[in-house]
Amino acid sequence: MVQAMKNFEILFAEKINHVLGTLDPAHDLSHVLRVVKTAKMLALAEGANLEVIIPAAWLHDLVNLPKNHPERSLASKLAAKAALEFLTSVDYPQKYFPEIAHAIEAHSFSGGIHPESLEAKIVQDADRLDGLGAIGLARLFSISSQLNRPFYHAEDPFALSRSLDDKQNAIDHIEIKLKKIVELMNMPSAKVEAKKRMSFIEKFLDQLRTEIL
Repeated sequence: MVQAMKNFEILFAEKINHVLGTLDPAHDLSHVLRVVKTAKMLALAEGANLEVIIPAAWLHDLVNLPKNHPERSLASKLAAKAALEFLTSVDYPQKYFPEIAHAIEAHSFSGGIHPESLEAKIVQDADRLDGLGAIGLARLFSISSQLNRPFYHAEDPFALSRSLDDKQNAIDHIEIKLKKIVELMNMPSAKVEAKKRMSFIEKFLDQLRTEIL
């Protein structure tokens, strides 16, 4: 299965590169490659099924809707459906389809689907880790720029006397979502890494304070 999986991964990479392209740096082939790498690492540590995890990690963003799209919460379900159609076309073993679909559906924060399997938990952790640390900040500001949102609130950057609103200010997203993600990690090893990456973000915020206040 090792050589067969390598062959499948070539097809997965070609598909993702074609579908995602380079228009959104936060959800491109590089993002998927990072998620796949992390998912494999977690899978090996936890003894999870790579036949499920590898295609799910590769195809988790096969349908990617913008953050402000009215059907954003449905993106992971649409991605799972598209993934199974693609996997059928390349003759991937169908016995793994239900687990692959669940792992893709459950990876999304906005989808609100609880991961039931070990494999789904790992794919979710791998994707969420890519939202933290240095790359997480890069992705945060990339998405905010695409949506024409300012980096921070001009009068009250750190929400000392206003309500947080990440639809209006990029760094508000750190408090609203990213800090919560750390505690929502499924695997102990993923939670350790998430805390390391959040520590980097905290240092960034400290530096930001010295530059803008």
